[in-house]
Amino acid sequence: MTDYHIKNRSGSRAAKAALALFAGLALLLASCSEEFLDPANPVGTQIEESAEGLTGLAVGLQFRWSVGRQSPAYNIIAGPGFTTSELRLINPGNLNENEVDLGGDNVTGANGIVSNLWEQAMLTRAEAQIILDNAESVVSNSGVRSGLIATASLYKGLALGTLIQCFEQVPLTIEKDAPFRQRTDVLNEAIQTLENGRAAAAGISDDFLQTTTGSIDVANSINALLARFHLMAGNYADAITAANRVDLSVASRFAYDDVNPNPVAFISTQTNNVFQPVNLTLGLPAELQPDVADQRLAFYFADVNAPNQDYRAGGFLDENADGIPIYLPGEMLLIKAEAYARQNDLGNAISELDAVITKDPASDPFGIGAGFATGYSGAQTQEAVLLEIYRQRCMELYMSGLRFEDSRRFDRPGAGEPGEERNRNYYPYPDSERVNNGNTPSDPAG
Repeated sequence: MTDYHIKNRSGSRAAKAALALFAGLALLLASCSEEFLDPANPVGTQIEESAEGLTGLAVGLQFRWSVGRQSPAYNIIAGPGFTTSELRLINPGNLNENEVDLGGDNVTGANGIVSNLWEQAMLTRAEAQIILDNAESVVSNSGVRSGLIATASLYKGLALGTLIQCFEQVPLTIEKDAPFRQRTDVLNEAIQTLENGRAAAAGISDDFLQTTTGSIDVANSINALLARFHLMAGNYADAITAANRVDLSVASRFAYDDVNPNPVAFISTQTNNVFQPVNLTLGLPAELQPDVADQRLAFYFADVNAPNQDYRAGGFLDENADGIPIYLPGEMLLIKAEAYARQNDLGNAISELDAVITKDPASDPFGIGAGFATGYSGAQTQEAVLLEIYRQRCMELYMSGLRFEDSRRFDRPGAGEPGEERNRNYYPYPDSERVNNGNTPSDPAG
């Protein structure tokens, strides 16, 4: 492994040592999750008993989550993107993508997108837990310890929150035949983990930052995920509070280069052999499709006037070095708009909604903005305002993987219903989990 995502590119001694250790262990850790999770295993002990080992593991969390076709970063875009009609398949020979595109019973526990998303998120959670279980007792430097706890909390929370967007239930413990827990329990665990990380983030030192990524703002990312998951849990006041803590001028993203390229760009959109965005309708029904004057279309599409409507991805997904955001500033505005609207505070909801609709691309750290001169002009009813918020989320957060969750939360037509807007309601559990865990529930209906 190279010095991927190291803030000090010349490489501090600690950074090189941490990455060297992680590189030496990576194949062993990835090859067998039971070995990795076994506290009696000497490889695991080597990591757990060393500050350097824990730091290397923290660096590895970002690599596991964001690099390659197995990564959650690829599969959370590809899976929900096909499930909610955001994407069009270029080559049906990509069997896993084709199955998710077809939806329903075509998606089984053997599907690679489903299994990779589950397995890599579970491994991320498990590796983060090793850091959380050992940082206090192993790491004497308080700034490094705080950085490890905050980073591990960020990834554990992200893993749990991502899994519960796609699966009905998720285990919360690392043990043989771990029991599965319902959605509320999983979201509460993700939120509590992130709150612990938020407390630690205030003490992160330069010593830690010099050995880890500089592309991710940990504190802002934790607050953004808290806002996201509080909203999903129906904790509307908490969602607003968390969103208000996020600095909207900060861009926090997974960074890439030619050695470790953006997985969607490298695998799919640059080759034009797997998938591309569907078209300028975004796969939405007529009443929700974007206005042709919406400047976000020119951001997410490489050419809005593409010959023969052969649309190609722009935005974050068309070059190897494009970074993929952990969250977008516009998401925070829309979280507040929705949270206010669901409490029937329509004045504040419309104010936040207007901030999205009138946002100039130049004022956004990623260059995303609808750019309209005026804001919302529809009916001032809760139903109408929520529908507009959903429409704006579909545009602002296009190809982020969030529409699958949004579609259910806004009670859009589900799989098998008239005018369906998603071809499954949840994914089946992977065969790998079912074989190894006797408590795996029955798969949800296709």
